[in-house]
Amino acid sequence: MRSYYVYIVECSDKTLYTGWTADIEKRLREHNGANGAKYTRSRQPVKLVYCEKCDSISDVLKREAAIKKLSRGEKLELIGGPSSKERAL
Repeated sequence: MRSYYVYIVECSDKTLYTGWTADIEKRLREHNGANGAKYTRSRQPVKLVYCEKCDSISDVLKREAAIKKLSRGEKLELIGGPSSKERAL
């Protein structure tokens, strides 16, 4: 079964970007290169601060949407919370 990941990267300007992928290492290279999201291209380098594994595309899309609805403070709590270590790669 293929795994999918929802992730948060911190950009060089300290903003947070949330996305999803099936290959987290490849996606991070893209974000730090010319093929990343438009938002992150001008905010390089980015670093991975949160990653959560999901079992299906449906689950990862729902989780991404839920994280994107969080306030910055709530995202920072998620990143720093004890459960983030359990979910990290």
